[in-house]
Amino acid sequence: MLDDAPSAMTRSLAVARYGTGSGNAFLTGIQALVRLTLDQRRLDARAGFDTAGFVSGYRGSPLGGLDQELWRNSALLDQHRIVFQPGVNEDLAATAVWGSQQAGLFPGARHDGVFGMWYGKAPGLDRSSDAIRHANAAGTSPLGGVLLVVGDDHGCKSSTLPSASEYALRDLGVPVLAPADVQDVLDFGLAGWALSRYAGLWTGLIALTDVMDSALNVAVDLGRHRPVLPPHDDVPHIRLGDSPIEQEARLETKLRLASTFMAANRIDRIVASPTRPRLVLVTAGKAYADVREALDKLDLRSDEAIARAGVRLVKLGLTWPLDPGWVGRFCDGADRVLVVEEKRPFVEDQLKTILFGQPIEVLGKTAPPRLEAGGSTDSGFRSYGELDVPAIVAKLATILKRAPDTGYLGEVAITSGGLPDDVPSSKEARKPMYCAGCPHSTSTRVPDGSRAAAGIGCHYMAQWMDRSTATVTQMGGEGANWIGQAPFTDEPHIFANLGDGTYFHSGILAVRAAVAAGVNITYKVLVNDAVAMTGGQAVEGGLTVADIVDQLKAEGVAALRVVSDDPRRRRYRGFPRGFPVVARGKLDAVQRELRGIPGCTVLIYDQTCAAELRRRRKRGLAEDPDVRVVINDAVCEGCGDCSVQSNCVAVEPLDTEFGLKRTINQSACNKDLSCLDGFCPALV
Repeated sequence: MLDDAPSAMTRSLAVARYGTGSGNAFLTGIQALVRLTLDQRRLDARAGFDTAGFVSGYRGSPLGGLDQELWRNSALLDQHRIVFQPGVNEDLAATAVWGSQQAGLFPGARHDGVFGMWYGKAPGLDRSSDAIRHANAAGTSPLGGVLLVVGDDHGCKSSTLPSASEYALRDLGVPVLAPADVQDVLDFGLAGWALSRYAGLWTGLIALTDVMDSALNVAVDLGRHRPVLPPHDDVPHIRLGDSPIEQEARLETKLRLASTFMAANRIDRIVASPTRPRLVLVTAGKAYADVREALDKLDLRSDEAIARAGVRLVKLGLTWPLDPGWVGRFCDGADRVLVVEEKRPFVEDQLKTILFGQPIEVLGKTAPPRLEAGGSTDSGFRSYGELDVPAIVAKLATILKRAPDTGYLGEVAITSGGLPDDVPSSKEARKPMYCAGCPHSTSTRVPDGSRAAAGIGCHYMAQWMDRSTATVTQMGGEGANWIGQAPFTDEPHIFANLGDGTYFHSGILAVRAAVAAGVNITYKVLVNDAVAMTGGQAVEGGLTVADIVDQLKAEGVAALRVVSDDPRRRRYRGFPRGFPVVARGKLDAVQRELRGIPGCTVLIYDQTCAAELRRRRKRGLAEDPDVRVVINDAVCEGCGDCSVQSNCVAVEPLDTEFGLKRTINQSACNKDLSCLDGFCPALV
């Protein structure tokens, strides 16, 4: 999917990252996921197994760049017999991965097994739960196995809701691995495939931005991976003929085997262990890194120092299901356990169940009213937002009665465990803004008297701009909420924004539902020629504007119009004779026309993503117009109309001796020229 052929330097870097060397490699979390597939094939080849790999999923942060890295190394994947086929959406991708485990059930299979990887953001896991539940109940092949990589967004930094997927995975019967760094991604991923093969289960791997976007010099020696496979007489793998009840019963067997496997291949570890612990500190994943930083602030920088302070530090790799025997070992001799984890009490509740009836206090999200004799009331870690280091420091300082390093935390009140007043409990985030020249700056406008519903994608941001846009749905549900509103309101019509990527993913079903319901709605299908929010990938299937026109006509929409920033573009030559493509300057008039037509109507707004257009111009793949707009600050009166007309961040304030004027940042300008839509003699 990349336009440029790989350079010699790129090939050299690929060898360093993905070669068979026995030393170290410098990898990001995303690159570690790619290397995982190669290393699994290499391990199988060493063991004499004739296997292949299959990867499918759907992009979304923090896994937005995984498909690009896979495409970039397609030749290497081919050499290792790994097929990458991105899904149209997440549940279809999960079904395809399920199919990879069925390959050996029928004549004609060319390999001993196919190991599969599914990837997707947490909302993609939610929508795929039916497919994954069926596939996990069916099982995996003995030399296949499935790794389920789920991208979570605890702080809701690039999502419509905060997300944590552990509970969803547990409900699906999928064991949960929680890597804390890039080394863990590599090690836990290979352990996850081994577990999946042994127990016949899909195995989950939690992916967070802090890990996926980080980089580390990791050990890549394949000799480190020698899974122990305890013998058993069970038959956990995929087979034909099982009834649904038999599959349900076998799931219990498979989970028992998962515990057996993890007991023999311990990826959890006790990092620091005093003989008589004052406190057992249990954590996993990104929270482990936060705990180490918090301990550092308490001057407990080494494993030895932590042990001397009476803290037994336990780093979990598998957060579900916990092995009761292992829990008993790391809690031995302790009377207090503190669980530090993100979001809800996932590990904490398991520990309370396992340790029920024993004289051990389990703290975490909830805490008893008194931590120490004579202490004050204390609350646990919050279950919303992101867990941060100051909160962990405060809690540990209270329990350990240890004054923290006040370098950036200020004084922590040890008696209350609280944070100082001048330390904010949450971070104020600056609202994102459209790129200079973004098509959504124009396309998301609606006529006076109308409102729009937001969609998933960059146009989601229209909700906090002057665009009369409010409410959002899940991906693929755009506008369907109006079906439930329309019968109960005097409001006659709304617009709904729908991106071309979402349209192909699942949004066409929302349009179909609106047509079937007969509601008055105008979909604005925003075709920006790239899946912009995740890196500028092409929409699967090579969907064109003409394709969308043909599809929507077949769906029976009441009216259809195309608006473009360049109506003379070559891509419209294949349109039906007489089908109008109008200039974006007529957007308001076209919208007014469509809102007056009863039923479901569609406006296709066609303009290339500004960020992608900039990339193409730099690569010589798109024309770079020989035109610039400048503002004569001697004439400018600082009214700001150019900013209103363009909604463009390249139009910046300019402080002059005659007051605040405007200027155009030429390095940011994408030559959209919408700033010229107003009437101002200062723009040249």
